[in-house]
Amino acid sequence: MTYKPVHRDDEIRNEVLANPEARAIYEATKLQIDLCMQLKKARVKRHMTQDDVAEIMHTKKPAISRLEANEDIRNFPSLLTIVKFASAVGCELKIGLTPLKRSSLLKARGYKK
Repeated sequence: MTYKPVHRDDEIRNEVLANPEARAIYEATKLQIDLCMQLKKARVKRHMTQDDVAEIMHTKKPAISRLEANEDIRNFPSLLTIVKFASAVGCELKIGLTPLKRSSLLKARGYKK
């Protein structure tokens, strides 16, 4: 068997994510960050500046900058704001639900196998 060092960060991460509430927060935060990155990528792809998007959305550049930076996850923009941003850069926001696998569902409810 080959020796594979276990990084302390991985151990801590796994321990924290074993908690269903912590995992839910982690997943939600990850989604927020991914969405903000997609919005910025769409803006850049359309060769638009933050000022361009702000003008279309009837807001100011700092608001667009904060949305794209996503530095404060507690103040994530509303769904309406995200839809407006997506529309301003020529995109449509689609949201869907995907059923959890049975084992994930049980973990989320705090049950063990």
